[in-house]
Amino acid sequence: MLPLQGIRILDLTRLLPGPLCSLMLADLGAEVLKLEAPQGGDYARWFPPLREQMSAAFAALNRNKRSLSLDLKHPSDVEACLRLVEQVDIVIEGFRPGVMERLGLSYETLKARNSGVIMCSISGYGQDGPMAQRAGHDLNYLARSGLLSLFGAHTNEAPSMPGVQIGDIAGGSYQAVSSILAALFRRERTGEGAHCDVSMTEGLLPFLSMEFGNLNASEEVPIRGDDNILRGGIPCYGIYQCGDGKALSVGSLEPKFWIQFINVLGLPALASEQMETGAGKERVRAQVEAVLAQKTRDEWLEIFATIDACVEPVLTLDELAEDAHFVERGAFQTHEHPTEGSFVLPRSPFRMTDAEPPAHVGAPGLGEHTVDILKECGFDDEEIESLRQQGCIL
Repeated sequence: MLPLQGIRILDLTRLLPGPLCSLMLADLGAEVLKLEAPQGGDYARWFPPLREQMSAAFAALNRNKRSLSLDLKHPSDVEACLRLVEQVDIVIEGFRPGVMERLGLSYETLKARNSGVIMCSISGYGQDGPMAQRAGHDLNYLARSGLLSLFGAHTNEAPSMPGVQIGDIAGGSYQAVSSILAALFRRERTGEGAHCDVSMTEGLLPFLSMEFGNLNASEEVPIRGDDNILRGGIPCYGIYQCGDGKALSVGSLEPKFWIQFINVLGLPALASEQMETGAGKERVRAQVEAVLAQKTRDEWLEIFATIDACVEPVLTLDELAEDAHFVERGAFQTHEHPTEGSFVLPRSPFRMTDAEPPAHVGAPGLGEHTVDILKECGFDDEEIESLRQQGCIL
């Protein structure tokens, strides 16, 4: 049995943080009702590249969901939404703080209709505080959190952009999933719902827990690059290029791993130099790089396959689904969509006994399930036709 079987979610979010959160909950067995505006729906539907009728990214983020369309700027649709709230366990929203209240959908209003409802609000900076109303994107949250200050190889250069939405996903989606699951567990014991306030910026702060521990001990502010251990400051922990231009990650921090590594390279004289910094680090790195440049990445992988040295390839996205370990673990699955074709996508990361992810259902068309969902929630044909006549639903 899937752990969230029987849990129903009303998802009002768009783009990435909220949809990825509800996708992970769907993979745990929850039923997700994706509420979209009739005029275009989720913006991510139309982001290039498009397949046939929807964006490839939207199709990846919104499988195993059903879509209904309601215009929340129309009073009758707000009332319809509140009637849906009476039938769900969780409401996820990602509007700017205050918007839900202006729509007539504040947590207090939802709670009055369903005392056990859990509302999760995902925003850049939280529901209150001086920055609550500021617009922002992933890069801004990374910058404000301090995490971005540690990205990059050199202190005399601007921080590097990470190339993936760490703030949206780690600070938003995963923190929202954790908050919702904790609120569900509390509700099981108390019967009470909750309002979860997820700030994507604050959701990144736990990444700095060790750095703050070090800061409290030494009062020395951690910096990026150069002599920082985690950012290439020592030769035994870094990224090295091979002869074919592809790269290896070397994490030989412990002496036993470093000795294995340099012995394979034929550089035993470097046994005591794994923690060299500054000019010493550059000298050691140059020797290691010169040897690694003599073979391709895959040739080195074959050599290190049976060696305990913490050496792994820097894989590119097109290599992942064919990687032998991922294949055996079933980490990727091929999904068929009735209009958009085949998609190879990561499977749910949640694994537990007797809880296989549900059978794949392709991402829905805009408002595809509106009538079915409204009927399931107690709307009769006359009420549904009235909403249609007002242009509130598709």
